[in-house]
Amino acid sequence: MNLPNQLTVARLGLTVVFVACLSASFPFNHTVALAIFLVATLTDYLDGVIARSRGLITDFGKLMDPLADKVLTAAAFICLLPAGALPPWVVIVIIAREFLITGLRLLAGSKGVVLPAEKLGKHKTAWQMGTIIYFLLLLAVGDWTGEKFPWAHAAWNVVGPWIVAVTTLLTVYSGAGYFWKNRSLITSA
Repeated sequence: MNLPNQLTVARLGLTVVFVACLSASFPFNHTVALAIFLVATLTDYLDGVIARSRGLITDFGKLMDPLADKVLTAAAFICLLPAGALPPWVVIVIIAREFLITGLRLLAGSKGVVLPAEKLGKHKTAWQMGTIIYFLLLLAVGDWTGEKFPWAHAAWNVVGPWIVAVTTLLTVYSGAGYFWKNRSLITSA
C-alpha cells in the first residue's frame, strides 16, 4: 500500500478516535478532538498532493479518499448535533447530498464515465471543514475557560448560524448543479 493510501486509511482511523474524544467526557476532550480533526484534515490534503506529485494515483485511492472524507465530515456533523451547533435537518441535508453524489459517481463509473470533483464542490468542502473547525474551536475555548467568554456566545449564536447557512446553501447548490450537469446519466439509467 503506497503512502497516499496509507494516509487515507489513517484518516478513517483518526475519525474513530475523533468521534470517541468528542463523545467522551474527559478534561480537554474538545481540544483533543479539534487537534485530531485538524490532523485528519491534513492527511486529506497530503494524500492528494503526494499521489499527484509522485504518480501514485490508484483505484483504491480514487474510491477510498473521497469516501474517507465523507465519513470524517459526516461523523463530525453528527457529533456536533448534541452541542446544538447545527439543526438536525441541516446535517441530514449535508449527508444526503454526499450520498447522492457518491451514488451518481458510482452510476457514472458503471457506464465507464469518471466524474471529477468540480471547483464549486471543493469550495463546498472547504466551507464544511471550516464550519466544523469553527464549532470545534469554540468548544475547545470552553475547555480552557471553563465557560464561554461573552464573545464566544455571540460567535456561537450569531455568527454560527450564518456560517451554517452559507455551508448549507453551498452544499445544496453544488449538489444540484452537479446533478443538473450530469442529468443525462440519470435519464439514461
